[in-house]
Amino acid sequence: MIPHFERFVAVDWSGAKGRRHRGIAVAVAEVGREAPRLIPPPNGKAWARAEVADWLLALPGPWLAGFDFSFAPPFLDRGAYLPGLEAPRDGPGFWAWVDAQCGDDPDLGAHGFLHGPARPHFWMGKADGEKRRFLRHRRCEMRFNASGGGKASTVFDFVGAAQVAAASFSGMRLLHRLAATVAVWPFAPAGERTVVEIYTRAMLRLAGGPGRKIRTASGLEAALAAFGSAPFPAAGVLSDHATDVIVAAAGLRALAPEARWWAPVGLSPEVARTEGWTFGIAD
Repeated sequence: MIPHFERFVAVDWSGAKGRRHRGIAVAVAEVGREAPRLIPPPNGKAWARAEVADWLLALPGPWLAGFDFSFAPPFLDRGAYLPGLEAPRDGPGFWAWVDAQCGDDPDLGAHGFLHGPARPHFWMGKADGEKRRFLRHRRCEMRFNASGGGKASTVFDFVGAAQVAAASFSGMRLLHRLAATVAVWPFAPAGERTVVEIYTRAMLRLAGGPGRKIRTASGLEAALAAFGSAPFPAAGVLSDHATDVIVAAAGLRALAPEARWWAPVGLSPEVARTEGWTFGIAD
């Protein structure tokens, strides 16, 4: 049975070094059709990752929250997350292991892990050889690519502005913190307070667009309307991070009541236990 959620949260995450990150954006949509609203950071300038966790845990439930990072690395292609290392073989165990490997990285950062014992698994430039040797993908990413979604990133590419390695492994530290009191789907069944992985590009495609960033008020209004939402009362220019989470929050609200999104093709018990799934990828 799908829980009845009253709030729908979308978070654009960041794995950057430091304690505060302008790349983090948070939006929440309430039940109904009112436009999602942006949540300002506590200091009015930029969120810390730990502050997002604290805010979410204090949010009255029931709620569904989507985070834009990979909840686990590929596992099924090689029968291990990081072949050669004694890492756990399920998502929650792996999150705890990553958290323990991160040392003194501030604010749930993961650079200590990425440059530590796991370093040989990441492509950080030409010195590591051919990039294609590192391009491993999960089952949900393969399905997204096969459906015409484009080329999903891999968590083992740690080069350039589009890389998702730092955000994903810092996000796994967040999941380790949340999992004691919050259901992290599909590693656990959905509950009154549930966290899911989202891919904002997939949400933009589900809104009827090509999946590219929204940079105009008319584009944002069209995407929200596709999800049955009232227009966002924009005042000034919104960043890509802001438009991503505004649309994703409305998308979560529209998709969550539909059973098909909770039972996508390819989500076997083994996939759910090891790799997880991106909510909004079903066909």
